[in-house]
Amino acid sequence: MRLWHKVTLALILGIIFGIYMPNYAEQVKPIGDIFLRLIKMIINPLIFFSLVSGITSMSDPSSLGRIGIKSTAIFLVTTCFAVLFGIGTAYIMQPGVGLVIDFGMHNDFTKAPSFNLLEFFVNIIPSNALGALASDNILPVVFFAIFTGITINKMGSSANSLRSFFHTMSKMVLKMISMIIVLSPYGAFALTAWMVGTQGLEVLLSLSKLVAAMTVAMLFQYLVFGLLILIFCQMSPMTFYRKSLEYQIIAISTGSSKASLSTTMKVCTDNLGISDTSTSFVLPLGASINMDGTAIKLGLAALFVAQVMGMELSMMDYFVMILTSTIGSIGAAGIPGAFMVMLPMVLSSINLPIEAVALFAGVDRLLDLLSTTINITGDATITLIVDNSEGNLDKDKYYS
Repeated sequence: MRLWHKVTLALILGIIFGIYMPNYAEQVKPIGDIFLRLIKMIINPLIFFSLVSGITSMSDPSSLGRIGIKSTAIFLVTTCFAVLFGIGTAYIMQPGVGLVIDFGMHNDFTKAPSFNLLEFFVNIIPSNALGALASDNILPVVFFAIFTGITINKMGSSANSLRSFFHTMSKMVLKMISMIIVLSPYGAFALTAWMVGTQGLEVLLSLSKLVAAMTVAMLFQYLVFGLLILIFCQMSPMTFYRKSLEYQIIAISTGSSKASLSTTMKVCTDNLGISDTSTSFVLPLGASINMDGTAIKLGLAALFVAQVMGMELSMMDYFVMILTSTIGSIGAAGIPGAFMVMLPMVLSSINLPIEAVALFAGVDRLLDLLSTTINITGDATITLIVDNSEGNLDKDKYYS
């Protein structure tokens, strides 16, 4: 039985347990709490080692060439805008308004705390590097990771052993995450049983508006890909959409961008007319850092939780939400159940309870199929745009 089958079964059992045995809901919640703690435990090491590993992997001048820099910049921009699309859709549709859930927190969320902009940027730089890794604040970890990666690159060949160490540590953290995700059925059961047992089944039924908002945001992002092709390549996006169905079907069926990568590369070279150079470099790069679908889910989900909590967000809160969602989506590449792993980071960055991830366990599989399709389509779109900007795109093959 596949993991998502187990999670689905666990959710159903959790709902049944919560309905018929609500008095025992609090007793099973610690199982979910343990699962959340395991996720929270691994977030900082994941961000740190992944960022350092990624930066040191670009020490080779050929990897930092014009195509690499151009591709990375576009990926980051589209990811940031994907977060904005998610937040904007949640702001307009307001899927969390009117839904009241008690997460066991008694803070007053009706008024957003005041922020000092200068203090905010000062606090990004940690006063203690090890303390930053042990704290709940992710931004100092990001700063320290970037600083570490740049320093290692400046050390040249003498730091090859350090590069190897961080690459190995990054793989180790990913392996730890895969081990934690195996426990997700137990966490899903406990958290769902607790939520239904204490809040009622209507909580789950009310998430239909959340699913609708997610779908609208991802559809908008999908159309934006065509708009980018029309603007930057001056070509019909309908051809791109038609020829992309092959790898999109695989993405939907597997829920994995990497599983559909080989098919996407074949479609790009054989059907879309993209050069072998761009296909072999930009697409794998996109699979590593470009997660537009996940970015949409993170931004929208965070604002949804804020609406549920009745929290009035400040402009600084929105800025932090955009930044952490962008970083979270980049760090989520290649991680099974990435949304559930990264969402606690985004929630905690604006003082929202990480227990809210239980709300999304029941719909994450459905949303994951949509977000994976957006992820891989975004990779192919940017690869096409970059290849066209380099003058290598075979437009005759594109339209054939």
